Amino acid sequence: MSRKNHHVVVLVLDGAKPLDVGIPAQVFSNRPSMPYELRVCGAAPGPVTGGEGLSYHVAEGLEAFEHADTIFIPGYREPATTEPPAAVVGALTAAHERGTRLAAISTGAFALAATGLLDGKRATTHWHYTKALAERHPLVRVDENVLFVDEGDVLTSAGAASGIDLCLHLVRRDHGVGLSNHVARRLVAAPYRSGGQAQYVPRSVPEPLGDLFASTREWALAHLAEPLTLEALARNARVSARTFSRRFVEDTGYTPMQWVLRARVDLARELLERTDLSVEQIAGRVGLGTGANLRLHFHRILGTSPTEYRHTFSA
Repeated sequence: MSRKNHHVVVLVLDGAKPLDVGIPAQVFSNRPSMPYELRVCGAAPGPVTGGEGLSYHVAEGLEAFEHADTIFIPGYREPATTEPPAAVVGALTAAHERGTRLAAISTGAFALAATGLLDGKRATTHWHYTKALAERHPLVRVDENVLFVDEGDVLTSAGAASGIDLCLHLVRRDHGVGLSNHVARRLVAAPYRSGGQAQYVPRSVPEPLGDLFASTREWALAHLAEPLTLEALARNARVSARTFSRRFVEDTGYTPMQWVLRARVDLARELLERTDLSVEQIAGRVGLGTGANLRLHFHRILGTSPTEYRHTFSA
């Protein structure tokens, strides 16, 4: 696999939220294990007043966009009443026309929407601001019940920690599940949460139930080669199959068996990236039985074949 470095720029606007800036800066930080080069810029070089009592000093202005492959727009304060600078909107639009991918974290979606590039597309933002985004940009199809939305060359995420999910999703898109899992381990973060997972789940059950489900997911990941049924998962979690299924969907955005299938495909992806095992051998190791079954699910979920995937992402 080619390891040509991908150029990532983080745009710091006035009122930028520290966590929203820090997440892509940390995920895509310049280091030997990462095929990315990171730069941070503002609307102009110099000091930028941030949110939560912090400020930033950026060395570059919008000229940093010229060679960017991906630009992150972190969230900022007062997005519903603050227009992003016209120069920023123009520079983002021009970068997109050159083929640059644009990704907004939290209320950064307001600046991205100001370009018109989200018109007619799905998008999200922090749940507190979804109504304001829909009112300010009525052509955007705002979804308040997801962690992130991938529309190909424009992406948006919900607030705060969901920025990690968006960043890991992009690493997976660019370089496969192996590197994404490596980054997640470095961040001590969950390897992958689906973009379709709810931003927050009102709990009407004791919190320890969530702990049991986390333990069951860990158990399932260690037993993917074995037959895994809804009943077996529920038995491990010590709840009824009906309760387990309902709460699992709320926690993950997937039914239990959808989650197991995707976990198996993810493990197959990592084995394709990091080993020389045949497709038949990998199918057996991940619990999908035959190479034909693995190829079927690979194509349904990823739109490609195991062989093509290995050619693209193998180390």
